[in-house]
Amino acid sequence: MPHFTASEKSAEVVSSGEKVQLDGTLTVLLVGVGGQGTILAGSLLAMAAADAGLDVKVSEIHGMSQRGGSVSTVVRMGRKVESMVADPGCADVVVAFEAVEALRAQDYLHEGGKMFVNDEVIVPVSVSIGTFEMPEDVDARLAELGAVRVPAGRIAREVGSPRSTNVVLVGALSTALPFSAADWEDAIARRVPPKTVEANLEAFRRGRAAALA
Repeated sequence: MPHFTASEKSAEVVSSGEKVQLDGTLTVLLVGVGGQGTILAGSLLAMAAADAGLDVKVSEIHGMSQRGGSVSTVVRMGRKVESMVADPGCADVVVAFEAVEALRAQDYLHEGGKMFVNDEVIVPVSVSIGTFEMPEDVDARLAELGAVRVPAGRIAREVGSPRSTNVVLVGALSTALPFSAADWEDAIARRVPPKTVEANLEAFRRGRAAALA
């Protein structure tokens, strides 16, 4: 099954309400730790893709999410998604809500794929309990991967919604996928609590701008 890289346009960006045509299947992997909102981010992606007329399948691995354990969401989209995959090299795009989780997920990013990383280091449970060693060269290794670093936590605080780090990263992700900003914003407006819509929309826009800077 063909993959699409950040340098290859699998479809043209369309305006809200129009349909996206993909020649193959696009796979996005979102990774983080419990409480960071990876599942909501995956839901927003699935909504935007479904609204664009694509077949969408979502798989979630919660792990020890209630205790700060690793959480991952795989979203696959295309004209027809036959199956879910979670094998090394499967992801066209990886969105990491934390730097160590980005390194843990690097083998899942296929050659030429795109990685967006929250520019914060949070010690996950896997490190605390000794199943994964905290690397000393996080910045250098992410640079080797060509990761786009996004100050998602800082942006979320600046817009007055510290819990919107996930939506900031969705904004960054939006720059790598064939959906218009209007499609994403519509999904956000329908999915988040009404009182937080404006803050989340600003978080999305700031995240998108940061990734394009």
